[in-house]
Amino acid sequence: MRQGLTIGEFATLTHLSVRTLRRYHEAGLLEPATVDPATGYRYYTAAQIPPAQVIHRLRELDLPLAEVKSILATDNPRRRADLIAGHLRRLEAELDRTRAAVVSLRQLLRPEPDELDVRLRSVPGRTVAAVSGQVAADELLAWYDGAMAELDAAFAPGERTGPPGGHYANELFTDGAGGVTVFRPVREPRPAGRIEVVDLPAVELATTVHHGPHDDIDVTYGRLGAWVVEHALAVQGPIHETYTVGPRDTPVPDRWRTEIGWPVFRLSSS
Repeated sequence: MRQGLTIGEFATLTHLSVRTLRRYHEAGLLEPATVDPATGYRYYTAAQIPPAQVIHRLRELDLPLAEVKSILATDNPRRRADLIAGHLRRLEAELDRTRAAVVSLRQLLRPEPDELDVRLRSVPGRTVAAVSGQVAADELLAWYDGAMAELDAAFAPGERTGPPGGHYANELFTDGAGGVTVFRPVREPRPAGRIEVVDLPAVELATTVHHGPHDDIDVTYGRLGAWVVEHALAVQGPIHETYTVGPRDTPVPDRWRTEIGWPVFRLSSS
């Protein structure tokens, strides 16, 4: 009497290789319905085709075997959805990193980059409403979004006197974690929640404007740094960013404008 679908037949029906099916068996993901004790042949049933295809799709998303096993083991639909959604978020983050790397490389490989427009300017001391913290580089975007949302909620547009900005300690780039301060200039700064009233000291900056999304802002950082090495004396201090046009002003990334400021000591008036 026929025991079921042979592993070869099952592989054909599910588009999973025999080697893959054996690996899934060994990992406890998809065990054959029966195994002939005399020959060791594996046999599957038609009812196992849908689970096999689910496994195949999950593995196409590079979901680790252990997580696939957890998804198959739970009977809770919400738990299954949460596990898959978590992995999809990781994939989206990886896609964002890949996209940013591609954009940066395209900029770097341009044979004749546009001349960088750098200006030296003196920024006077200011008192601002700010949120500060020690932040890991891979958590910076989420931290920034939360801090800016808090500032936006505390100070209505009519209270604001200029574009928001941020100060980023060198350690954030060299060590992967460092001090960050994001702020808004407002008429009457006041503390609330994480928001503090902060006195920003006067500073001399070499500045340039990065146009568009931040996927390749590292290239602009590098070009500004090279300019500073050639024309000024860099001094210790955080990198300054001013978001003259950002996501809170327009949802169109190509319209974003970010001024990057590098602290310097002027060597000449030129």
